Amino acid sequence: MGKSSKKQTVKFVIDCTAPVDDKVLDVASFEKYLHDHIKVGAEGKTGALAANGVVITRDRTKLTVASPADLGFSKRQLKYLSKRYLKKQQLRDYLRVVAASKNSYELRYFSISAGDEEEAEEE
Repeated sequence: MGKSSKKQTVKFVIDCTAPVDDKVLDVASFEKYLHDHIKVGAEGKTGALAANGVVITRDRTKLTVASPADLGFSKRQLKYLSKRYLKKQQLRDYLRVVAASKNSYELRYFSISAGDEEEAEEE
């Protein structure tokens, strides 16, 4: 029962399908923002992703952040940075960051039901 040679990694996914399909969000600039702002390591410094083995990859609509399990990278930091990026792009009023599963977030539009609640309260 020896240790496995492959290190354990934790993967977090941010699914941007809805805003990207509507050409509202640019995944490349979002990836660059995360790359520049994620803080890792004991010092909590930005720009130390490669040194700590954190990898950000993207396909057409999804960003994947892979981190060594022993680094203790938090999913919460990704939500915080996602919300900050949306605020910077002035999209925070239209999009929200929702946990889709244990290790993934999804960017969704606010569901606006025009006047449905008001009619129900009057009865």
